Amino acid sequence: MKRIFLAAGLLLAAATMVKADGNRQCAPRDQVVERLAKKYGETRQSIGLGTNNHLMEVFASDKTGSWTITVTTTAGLTCLLATGQAFETLAEALQEGDDA
Repeated sequence: MKRIFLAAGLLLAAATMVKADGNRQCAPRDQVVERLAKKYGETRQSIGLGTNNHLMEVFASDKTGSWTITVTTTAGLTCLLATGQAFETLAEALQEGDDA
């Protein structure tokens, strides 16, 4: 289930990159997490490690359905990768023979 969600998140990130004047929107992690909570009501829903030990996190609001995917570097800088609407938590069972 987690692998499916992370894979879907990465695909969404590639499709809906958040950019500001051609640059990613980045700030110290604590500031990003606070803003996502206060402004959008989003909390962390899932995490995963990427290349170079970068932390990928999905934040979402069950109330509004908004979601944000972030990546945090080992230096603590967090960048927004993607945002969107209509977030849902899925609990799909892994089918026999799936290589997920």
